[in-house]
Amino acid sequence: MRETVIVAGVRTPVGRRKGSLASTRPDELAALVLDELMERAGVAKEETNDVILGCVTQSGEQGGNIARTAALIGGFPVTVPGVTIDRQCGSSQQAVHFASQAVASGDMDVVIAGGVESMTREPMFSNMHGAKLSGKLTSQYEIINQGLSAERIASKWKLSREILDQFAYDSHQKAMQAIDGGRFDEEIVPVSVMDQEGNTKLFSIDEGPRPESTLDALAGLKTVFDETGVITAGNASQMSDGASAVLLMSKEKADALGVKPLAKIVARTVVGSDPTLMLTGPIEATHQVLKKAGLTINDMDLYEVNEAFAPVPLAWLAETGADPEKLNVNGGAIALGHPLGATGTKLLVSLMHELKHSGGRYGLLAICEGMGMANATIIEMI
Repeated sequence: MRETVIVAGVRTPVGRRKGSLASTRPDELAALVLDELMERAGVAKEETNDVILGCVTQSGEQGGNIARTAALIGGFPVTVPGVTIDRQCGSSQQAVHFASQAVASGDMDVVIAGGVESMTREPMFSNMHGAKLSGKLTSQYEIINQGLSAERIASKWKLSREILDQFAYDSHQKAMQAIDGGRFDEEIVPVSVMDQEGNTKLFSIDEGPRPESTLDALAGLKTVFDETGVITAGNASQMSDGASAVLLMSKEKADALGVKPLAKIVARTVVGSDPTLMLTGPIEATHQVLKKAGLTINDMDLYEVNEAFAPVPLAWLAETGADPEKLNVNGGAIALGHPLGATGTKLLVSLMHELKHSGGRYGLLAICEGMGMANATIIEMI
């Protein structure tokens, strides 16, 4: 199997739902990222063998295979194909896995993996058109919404409202410190947007973090899914808009093109998990990917575990024995947002840049997914 390397990565700033990216079409947002990715890599677009993008709500402006339309908008030759996939919240992480498998096998040499989601313009579940779940599914499994799954995880791992709110507060604090310290500047491509007054401006900073957030304010929020529960809008991820992508290729191709790799894919896995608890998959995915890599959790310098809800990374910490100081060091989706299809490669881009800044070697990325699944990826900096 050939060594698969990542030679470039970029993301947009993440916009709040109905925020700065509300007037931007998702296909055009993805096209901007694809164009910028190739510019940063210094690789001609015609070298690309495929464009694989994650997108969860594939309807409206996100329908019709947005990977292909974004590539055409972005100026790629008509000979470059594109495919759009849905692995729920891990869609663009799965795009990385498919791309790296194609490269490692020798089937392709240069592949873009990324994702896009406008939760403003194409609201979550709008592609379902009100359809009900099959009775053949619900007769076998108790299918509940993710918020109730998060409530059950909090109960099972004895995570109190105070613990969850503290985690959420810390996420905002870390994110604001990262923004103030310029930690995200290098990985972001600014987006020209139109404000509510019709003026054009450059949007370049994630707008999810709330400087005004306090523990008292978080404690004052009502629970959303269970009146006697612990999950609120404050300790759950934000609905968001954004796009992200990475460029993968074989080590041989990178050498031939004179491109310096940033990192390599060490191991990857995807698992199915309990569809009722739904959000615990990252635990088993982490165990599996570490085994595949021949490494331990202590070998990892940093981890990104998506903050779909605060109980998810906290239960993951409890079960893996990971170091909390290495987890989501610049904040997570509670503060920075969760543009569903884009989150996987967004987190991967941030993980690579933070490993570069900190001098770390190994990074681990794990994301829980709807209906009980999870992807996990280990990268090594070069």
